[in-house]
Amino acid sequence: MSSTETAPPSPAAATAARTRTGGIAPAGAPAPTARPARARRRPTFLLALPVPALVLVLWTVGVQQAWELPFGIQMGFLPTPLEVGRRLVDLAVGGIVDDAFSGTLLAHLWASTQRVLAGFALAVALAVPLGVVMGRFSLAFRMLEPTVNLARPIPVTAWAPLTLLIIGYGDGSAIFLVFLAAFFPVLLNTIAGVRQVPVRLLEAAAMLGTKPAQVLYKVVLPASMRSIASGLRVALGLAWVILVVGETVGINTGLGAMITQARDQSKTDLIVAGMVVIGLCGFVADRLLTGLLTLVTRRRPTLT
Repeated sequence: MSSTETAPPSPAAATAARTRTGGIAPAGAPAPTARPARARRRPTFLLALPVPALVLVLWTVGVQQAWELPFGIQMGFLPTPLEVGRRLVDLAVGGIVDDAFSGTLLAHLWASTQRVLAGFALAVALAVPLGVVMGRFSLAFRMLEPTVNLARPIPVTAWAPLTLLIIGYGDGSAIFLVFLAAFFPVLLNTIAGVRQVPVRLLEAAAMLGTKPAQVLYKVVLPASMRSIASGLRVALGLAWVILVVGETVGINTGLGAMITQARDQSKTDLIVAGMVVIGLCGFVADRLLTGLLTLVTRRRPTLT
């Protein structure tokens, strides 16, 4: 190599140069190569596999060895993962166990999903506007906060008997219980998010001519969306939890009703299969909600 030729800078040197120049790569520096999205996701997926695999192994061994766990749990009475998987396939397509529950998974899943979505949507429609008002206006907060904190600690299971008396059996009582479970997490997170909106952001909006009536939905709501999103995820998970309580009495179709009927018939494999389905439903619902929020906030810097 002649004395006038210089070797190209190394990647480390190029990175350091970009840091010194404010992110602008010097001439002749190699362009950085981004890792593919699939390569970034693969380690996370692989890291999530050992725990479920270990649970399945311990579950199988515990049932075979009839382990006795704390709280008096007798694993010898539990079905094996293979039996639960067999029941899940029968629930989905039938032809394996051939009982009253064979091939009924879609009907139960659809009924429960409708109740969860109805109660959750009603909770969001009421809790978000109320949370914005309570977080933004101190007078509304002082008037409503004692009542909210008085009703919030009452468990949904305590509301269940009263709900059956004032609403009756059927979808209405289940949807109302789901609404109660989802309402308070959304409300409290909305209040917290609104009260944490920077004052300078409101001042900037006023300087730009934003009308006071427009500040709530143009500035306050977008700026507090991170906290609201956390409340939505917590509320959606609780909605699936409380659904089982709402479907235990007076309802014949639904995952909670299926589990109740399986309990009455001592079908432990069906009970565990219903629990697995509810867990999968909650997982998928959370991922769908997260994806929807990401889609909505992608072009809004204050929301991402």
